[in-house]
Amino acid sequence: MQIMLDYYKEIQTYLEAIIQTEEEHIQEAAEAVAQHIEKDRTFFVYGPGGHSNLASQEVFFRAGGLMHANAILDEGTLLSSGALRSMAIERTPGYGKIVMDNYQIGDGDLLILVNAYGINTTVIESAIEAKQRGAKVIGISSVEHAKDTPATHPARHPSKKNLHDIVDIHVDSKVQVGDAVISIEGVEQKVGAVSTFVNAFIMNSITMQTTKLLNAQEVEPPIWKSGNATGGDEWNQQFLGRFQGKMKHL
Repeated sequence: MQIMLDYYKEIQTYLEAIIQTEEEHIQEAAEAVAQHIEKDRTFFVYGPGGHSNLASQEVFFRAGGLMHANAILDEGTLLSSGALRSMAIERTPGYGKIVMDNYQIGDGDLLILVNAYGINTTVIESAIEAKQRGAKVIGISSVEHAKDTPATHPARHPSKKNLHDIVDIHVDSKVQVGDAVISIEGVEQKVGAVSTFVNAFIMNSITMQTTKLLNAQEVEPPIWKSGNATGGDEWNQQFLGRFQGKMKHL
């Protein structure tokens, strides 16, 4: 199982690179989230595009996660609605605006956009729309992948812009072109994608640091406890009234 060890080492390399270069940006993101939670406001997390949607699910209704994390789980780009359909939707001009309308993103909101490549039409349009409406936008995507993707690529937004050039705060996920990182002799295409690992690492780093910042200010944010743990249902129940009606998917 050398391939398993090789994959582990590759993932470790990515996580170490994020630790070495993105600490300041993760801190900035955590400060923005903490300021939002201080006002008892939820923050939105949207991962438009295939597996990038997993990033919003990673921190929503998640054991150890902030209850203020408000996931955008639009059916358009979820793989459960059809993989080819998802890819077509993420490339459709106008769809990002529809999602921002549907979740009523507006002035004073905080939106975290997570996309492995940071180029597709829906993620770019969502960032532009949210900022025009007065929301603060944090982006998590790969600078290298965006820069190495030709302007003519069919996934790109008509503006040809990159997510990292638009948002207020950006965290570089370091994902290389193609996502997969392991080569097997005799197999043309690489295997072993890494984007889900790095996106989850960054999102959890932001939410953990947010919790630490709030604690230092003597603010104790409500945190989900697993419903499968003893006392989990009772723990969560005491906070639910604060969020029901404020979150579309709760």
